[in-house]
Parts: sequence; C-alpha cells; structure tokens
Amino acid sequence: MAVGARSGRDEPEDRPGHDDSPAGGQAVPPGGEGGTPGEDGGAPGGDGRPPKKHRSFWVELPLLIGIALILALLIKTFLIQAFSIPSDSMQNTLQRGDRVLVDKLTPWFGAEPERGEVVVFHDPGGWLEDTATPEPNVAQKFLSFIGLMPSSEEKDLIKRVIAVGGDTVECKENGPVTVNGKALDEKSFIFPGNTPCNDKPFGPIKVEEGRIFVMGDHRQNSLDSRYHQELPGQGTVSNDEVVGRAIVVAWPIGRWATLPVPDTFDQPGLNAAAAMAPAALGLAGAVPLVLWRRRRLTVRRTAG
Repeated sequence: MAVGARSGRDEPEDRPGHDDSPAGGQAVPPGGEGGTPGEDGGAPGGDGRPPKKHRSFWVELPLLIGIALILALLIKTFLIQAFSIPSDSMQNTLQRGDRVLVDKLTPWFGAEPERGEVVVFHDPGGWLEDTATPEPNVAQKFLSFIGLMPSSEEKDLIKRVIAVGGDTVECKENGPVTVNGKALDEKSFIFPGNTPCNDKPFGPIKVEEGRIFVMGDHRQNSLDSRYHQELPGQGTVSNDEVVGRAIVVAWPIGRWATLPVPDTFDQPGLNAAAAMAPAALGLAGAVPLVLWRRRRLTVRRTAG
C-alpha cells in the first residue's frame, strides 16, 4: 500500500449511529483518521520511528563529486597518472600529443627503472631551463591537480632507459650503442633513418648506482643524457627523479598500444652483475680446492 494513500472506497466522514473514535474515548491522532499507526503519512512506523526521508539527488550530488575527486587524487598520487607527449623526441614510439598512462604504484614497493623501459622523470636540473612553460588556466590547474591532465607547471621528460646503475654504456660514431660490451639492436624502436649516436657519440660512461642513462628513440631530435654530460652524474638521472614507467598509449584511441621492453634488452650477458656471477662462483669454488690440495702436499712432504 502506498504511503499516504487511502485504501478501499471513499466513505463519508460521519456516519449516523457509528462511533469512529478509538476505544476508550481516545482522541484521533493529528493528521490521521484513527487507523493503525504507520498506515498514513506522518504516522510512526511499526517500530515507533518515523520513516526515513530520502535525500534529494541535488543534495547528494556534491557528496558524489567530492568522493570522485578524492578517488581521482588518490589514483593520481599512488597508482596511475596521465601525461602528454610534448615533443617529437620519442618518435615513432610516441607522437607529439599522445597521452600515456604512467605506473606510479610499483616504485612504492621498491621497484627501480630497468633497461628498455620508457619512463617519465622530473627535470634533473638544467635539461629544460631554456624551455618556456605555458601559464595554465584555472580549469587546467584543477584537472592537473586531480590527475586528469598532465601538469604544465612541472617540467617532466619522457625517454627510454638504456643503462642502469653499475652499467658501462658507450656509442662510437657509426657504431651501435653498447651496454657492458654488448651491442644493442635498436632497429625496432629508433626513428627510421636515424643512427644510434652519430649526432653525439659518447662514452664509455660508468653509470653510478641509483641512476639511469636515458635516450630518446628519435636520436637526431632528442636532447637526452648524451647532451648533459657536463652536469653531475654525466647526464644520468637519479632514480628518485623518476615518476614511473609509461605502460600504455591511452589517447588518441586509434593509437592505443602497450609499451613493452624491446627484446634486445633481454639478451644474455647484458646484465653486468650476471656476467660477473659465473666467474665469482668459479673463484669461490676454486679457493677451497686449492687450499685443500696445498694442505695435502704439505702433509705428504712432512711424512716423507
């Protein structure tokens, strides 16, 4: 039965010979007609409490917007953030105007950049000092704050990690980029017609622990680690400046794609520590054997 609606036929309010008042001469509750409490609007429910009133949609709307903004801010801060590609330095992997999603979660668990990954990082200092920064309007600032737009105030860059802490990286004119003596096959990702480093040969450079050496895929149009060797770290970037790894091109829809690590960075022997491990294990096993043999010889000579 709908609340506040009458049931049955309409009847006259006063009928001769019939007492409509409740037993015991009690008065009819205001707003009611002597029915059971809770049958008509405004009367208490069966448990003695008045029925709950639903809030208007327009009253709840600000609350819903506030919750959505808080969730967006948490996602931007701890999980994923969108960034816009401002230049051609990563062609053809990324085009100017592409929007990429950057994983910010794994660094919170101690993950560090790895070779071959495309990463976003803050300007280490001196890389973008001559680059003009447009003044954002109020809407852009707000959307940037909640992570729906990249920040135009922060100077961020996007490049590919070529070498990590402990690596030795080098590239001679007309030669390939080498990491720990292993040549990289970069045909699958550098810009067609580009050379690995003919515009700026470099190295050998020993990358310090906790830092990375980065290069753009459009080698002849990228002011990357090669061009900042006069700065502290010889143009390398501290892991602390890395925002996260770009994992997917999200916009425009027609360019949707993931950003995997090229196979050349998985070749055997590229890892400096892994290359040294067999020799170290061999040396560790040889020392006890040599000491045991010398002891035997000493005992035999003494006995003789």
